[in-house]
Amino acid sequence: MASAADVPAMRFGRETAWSLGVAAAIMVVFLIAAPFVLYPVFLEKALCFALFACAFNLLIGYVGLLSFGHALYFGWASYLAAYAAKSWGLPPELAILIGTATAAVLGVIAGGLAIRRQGIYFAMITLALAQMMYLVALRVKLTGGEDGIQAVPRGRLFGVFDLNAEMTMYVFVLVVVLAGFFLIFRVINSPFGEVLKAIRENEQRAISLGYNTDRYKLIAFVLSATLAGLAGSVKALVFQLASLTDVHWTMSGEVILMTLVGGLGTIFGPVVGAFVIIAMENYLAPFGQWVLVIQGAIFVICVLIFRRGVVGELANWLGVKL
Repeated sequence: MASAADVPAMRFGRETAWSLGVAAAIMVVFLIAAPFVLYPVFLEKALCFALFACAFNLLIGYVGLLSFGHALYFGWASYLAAYAAKSWGLPPELAILIGTATAAVLGVIAGGLAIRRQGIYFAMITLALAQMMYLVALRVKLTGGEDGIQAVPRGRLFGVFDLNAEMTMYVFVLVVVLAGFFLIFRVINSPFGEVLKAIRENEQRAISLGYNTDRYKLIAFVLSATLAGLAGSVKALVFQLASLTDVHWTMSGEVILMTLVGGLGTIFGPVVGAFVIIAMENYLAPFGQWVLVIQGAIFVICVLIFRRGVVGELANWLGVKL
């Protein structure tokens, strides 16, 4: 029988589960209805970056590791997926698989080198590795240099679904992103995820309890890199293009911004942040050079008013976990 002290905790748990379920249902309904109102390509781009931001948030929000080089996995997965689809003529599912596997391998290598460092040292190692691979992308023939890989064929998914049809492509992107999102949700709410949160809060205490924290951090790092690679691979097929922009350090900065605007360490925050940033880039384009000024003003306002991010402040106001 639960004690009196357990009752508030049980009630809070039920309220949190209810709020998460409602938020997830609203998100799914919105994404299903959105292409009938908004431009599908805009939504596909926002969804790809939402998955990218969720992957990054898994690392910084739940492990406490700030990576300044996540464009490495996003960009190189994009390159390999595009190359496999165009030069090897592989179907989209295999091209995406190759791109995602590339990101996983790069995650193992980079994570193995960086994971034993903390704070600014960890961030600088990830940035240095990303910049090294940016220079490789600039020079090697496979990537097409400054031209990138263009006219990437979308092909037929499983030989049946023609991804050149925009609505078919949107449904495919939506399914992939939702699968990645719910995988992340399952991870952070599993015993493994609880260990990651313990490492974030107090790594020395987690070590004293017998956990091999380096192994847990490496697994989380590789998982984050793999999902970032999945986002990059899908993005290459959406835009039929893989370019240097995908591996540049500004891409790493952009995904950090998406996570901060949406809400660091929240489940739905990166999704909201990605849609906000992509919408700003899309709809503020007519202002030309004033875009950066307008974006800067909006970000300052967000920092002053929404210190926990948009979703973080909303969750705090409602007294629930989002």
